[in-house]
Amino acid sequence: MPNTIRGESELVAGGKSYRLLLTLGALAEIEDGLGLPDLSQVGARLNHARAADLAVVAAALMRGGGHEITPADVLRLPCDLGAVVEAVSLAFERAGLSAAATATGGNAPFAGATCSPSG
Repeated sequence: MPNTIRGESELVAGGKSYRLLLTLGALAEIEDGLGLPDLSQVGARLNHARAADLAVVAAALMRGGGHEITPADVLRLPCDLGAVVEAVSLAFERAGLSAAATATGGNAPFAGATCSPSG
């Protein structure tokens, strides 16, 4: 069970529970993995995420939660897209980034998100 006070969210896939946690390391991995020049671009990129982008983000958050997993592993998890999006969104929200993005006029990650298959 995730520790929501600590900012964790949970993804259940294939009968296994994964903790997701937005750490500074996870943010750096997301920025690098998505090829972004800085963190201010993360929200905009995630609002039009490809499946590969979502896998990069989910894997970074899962590593922040203590799991050894790669984006390729995330793409093979037996769960639906909605469950991954929800877990990732909750991790950002519980870290306080959703409210901050909204307050500054930016977009919260996955607000009105559309995902397209990676190619």
